[in-house]
Amino acid sequence: MNAKENLLRAIGHNKPQWVPNGMENVVTICSPVVERPGSPGKDAFGVEWSLEEGAQGGTYPSHEGNPVTDLLKWREQTTIPDVNQIDWSSIESQAAAIDREDCMVSGFIEMGLFERSYLLLGMDEALVAYLTEPKLMEELISAVADYKILLIQKFDDIANLDMIWYGDDWGTQNNLFLPPDTWRKIIKPHTQRIYNCMKERNIIVNQHSCGKITDIFADMIEMGADIWNPCQPCNDLAALKKQFADKITFCGGIDSQFVLDKPGVTTDEVRTEVRTRIDQLAENGGYIAAPSHGVPYDQELIDAMNNEIMTYGKQVYLAAGK
Repeated sequence: MNAKENLLRAIGHNKPQWVPNGMENVVTICSPVVERPGSPGKDAFGVEWSLEEGAQGGTYPSHEGNPVTDLLKWREQTTIPDVNQIDWSSIESQAAAIDREDCMVSGFIEMGLFERSYLLLGMDEALVAYLTEPKLMEELISAVADYKILLIQKFDDIANLDMIWYGDDWGTQNNLFLPPDTWRKIIKPHTQRIYNCMKERNIIVNQHSCGKITDIFADMIEMGADIWNPCQPCNDLAALKKQFADKITFCGGIDSQFVLDKPGVTTDEVRTEVRTRIDQLAENGGYIAAPSHGVPYDQELIDAMNNEIMTYGKQVYLAAGK
């Protein structure tokens, strides 16, 4: 069994032979639409981004860099990218070079519906508008979802995608950005349309959402998410696994905030954390081991994490088979 086959078994809760260490044998191709520029400037929607030299994290939305200054005029003030005017030649060549026997191909699509809304309006203005102008916000969200669907269709036509990493951060450290009912009325139906597009094309839905999203976790599963990353431990991961068992695959969970990035942390603590997450999440498959956030870590800690995933991640399934 190669790594691709084992990963598919993990995602399908179908007796993997080891716990995958991240997206093993998955090649990621980024969307050619610039939704977050790597250097200062505007993205494809007209949002201005800044960069502080030497700071970690890359570009960030500029203060007052949002193009929608009047929600009533969002149509005039929003630039929706035309996917047919984008140069897809590099995507086609990247996809053609991948060995499909050994690897899966994942499209990377960031800045989902909620994220794009606050990038267009500014965070404060967007959060208020979701509560005070829900009809206008849904019209805006619907237009962004229409674009995302066209993007996915074009992307898949060119690259024949196996999976899409679809990013939309719905949570803070303690709760959702939006009241659950507001999320369900505005974000959920149009995210469902995006999921439906993927499902119709047999694309695995790998939903990225940072933060504590426990209140809408069942909704995400009902909608058809196949994988959730990065599984930050501000959620009760063990309880979610127990409740939803084989309905979704957890990817991540190895605590970045209080273990991997903790001052003075030891390799033994990292190994203990890896074993804890595997014990909580790997039963009957459905777990892909990885950090709960992608930030720089000490190489010694990463080496210990990788080694523990490799060794303990095999032992658990060997023991289960006895």
